[in-house]
Amino acid sequence: MKEALLYEKLEGDSVRCFLCAHHCYIKEGNFGICGVRQNREGKLYSLVYAKPCALHVDPIEKKPLYHFFPATVAFSVATFGCNFKCGFCQNWQISQEYSKEDIDNQEEILPSKIVELALKYKCKSISYTYTEPTVFFEYAYDIAKLAKQKGLYNNFVTNGYMSKETLDLISPYLDAANVDLKFFKESSYKKNCSAHLEPVKESIIYMRKLGIWVEVTTLIIPKENDSPEELTEIAKFLASVDKDIVWHVSKFHPDYKFLNYSTTSESTLKMAQELGYKAGLRYVYVGNVWGWGNDTLCYNCKRTLIKREYFSVLEYNLKGNRCPFCNTIIPGIFSDVKT
Repeated sequence: MKEALLYEKLEGDSVRCFLCAHHCYIKEGNFGICGVRQNREGKLYSLVYAKPCALHVDPIEKKPLYHFFPATVAFSVATFGCNFKCGFCQNWQISQEYSKEDIDNQEEILPSKIVELALKYKCKSISYTYTEPTVFFEYAYDIAKLAKQKGLYNNFVTNGYMSKETLDLISPYLDAANVDLKFFKESSYKKNCSAHLEPVKESIIYMRKLGIWVEVTTLIIPKENDSPEELTEIAKFLASVDKDIVWHVSKFHPDYKFLNYSTTSESTLKMAQELGYKAGLRYVYVGNVWGWGNDTLCYNCKRTLIKREYFSVLEYNLKGNRCPFCNTIIPGIFSDVKT
């Protein structure tokens, strides 16, 4: 265990956590909504510090991050727990359906070892992913600081529900984030995630102000968030923050508690992509599909800069951060990686 960051002690051995927008009030012996932060005798502890449940080397495109060192690999780390309760979660086994014994049985792997492994496998960055990195923030924070010292970059794959205090603390070490903007209706966030919309919007805006590279993913779920009106609202919001924000619209596959839902149609995905461009976004990608929707084209001359097939980069034409055909600066964080 490790004592938590960003909480205050209250009367009667209760505490208030300020790590995420839930601001959980936690009585002695109880847990926060995330399920992995416990009040013990008036102190808040993280139960998952140095207890990762998943470690992998992934293409950065899997996050998905398409304008953050394309064609490189990231060392992915996750622990159990989440501060959302999404019935459509693709990683529900580790985000929601776990036990304290599962946590206790994980091998302890200290931050220094994570950085060592990332360097060993020639990763460009460390990705805090699979579950919500906010709930294992102390672990992510310590890893990220060491990673920066060793020349590595850091990225979060997140639901965007962290507090401004959390973002202020991590921002010197966090280079990029892919934020899930799941819906654009408060009622949908409450029903499907046990959360609220506004804090996610605020996080996207604040991350960009802090200079963190932001890409956004919306998993398009039939009959939940697939109307032209809602997709247009998402796209217009992102464009109002920064037209260079990359939007990933992803195909839904039935999972967990959403097994009775249908898979997203390609026509809906094409509609979402078109609405994104119509709203003024420069880059809109389609996820979980084969053969289309993944290539990076110069927004100025429309020539192919990066050709992708799913998570693989087949062709890479960028010169630094510029289009080699018309010299336009392409938004993102790039390097001269050849594949």
